[in-house]
Amino acid sequence: MPKARKKKAPVTTSVASSSSSPHTTRTIIRRFHVLLKRQEQLKRDPSTASHAAELRKIEKEIEEMGGLAAYQHMSDIGQGNDRGGGSEKVLIKWLTDMGFSKPHGTPNQKRLLEVGALKPDNYASCSSWIDVTPIDLRSRHAAIREQDFLEMGVNENQGRWDIISLSLVVNFVPEPRDRGRMLCLAHAFLREAGLLFLVLPLPCVENSRYLTFELLQSLMTTVGFVETHKKWKQGGKMAYWLYRKVERHTRSDSSPFRKRTMCRQGSSRNNFVILVQEE
Repeated sequence: MPKARKKKAPVTTSVASSSSSPHTTRTIIRRFHVLLKRQEQLKRDPSTASHAAELRKIEKEIEEMGGLAAYQHMSDIGQGNDRGGGSEKVLIKWLTDMGFSKPHGTPNQKRLLEVGALKPDNYASCSSWIDVTPIDLRSRHAAIREQDFLEMGVNENQGRWDIISLSLVVNFVPEPRDRGRMLCLAHAFLREAGLLFLVLPLPCVENSRYLTFELLQSLMTTVGFVETHKKWKQGGKMAYWLYRKVERHTRSDSSPFRKRTMCRQGSSRNNFVILVQEE
């Protein structure tokens, strides 16, 4: 008599497991991105019955997947030491190479704003020279401040931070113009010559219909950043950049980044893009 086949568990049931496979982790995170983006679009225009019904369906699926807490959990797993650790290792190495880790005393600690922090102690090994403030939309720890970066006040944060980390944050923002606004806010919040650490999934740039490495470089220059370090490899999954804040020219032309312009074609491409608001 043939053995009964085991019924495959749905992918969402693996959310609670800390041993989820890399493929499962990526699948869940990508699904969250799709759902949250569509949810944001529908919230802006829920006028029709079909839109309202689709919005309820999406919210139900997000709830069944465990909500934002589940997304955070899978992101946390993806940053585990068994998978190469978190992106902070890249930033710490770059800062060390730049001489920031040399002992200068507590008064000269660099103020780091870590946006989208999943753990409160990512920079614990650097506490003698980095004063970190971790924030996230939904805090999972008392030491992580629950805060929407896009809602932070400009007046109280203008020139306040030495370093801002946007690691796997910009790609999580549903609206392309809010992604651009996030970069502009980072520029405003950084002190003179402050540093921005930007991390994106490599396909966001390498396989987008609307964004290339050259366009990203041009966009960052327009916002007011100059690249100091970068790290990515062909066939990899992540891309890392470190930018230094420079003076933003008030007459810089941001028009090429105010609307989507297709630069690649192909059915396998994604639609990731960063747009800059008109000023």
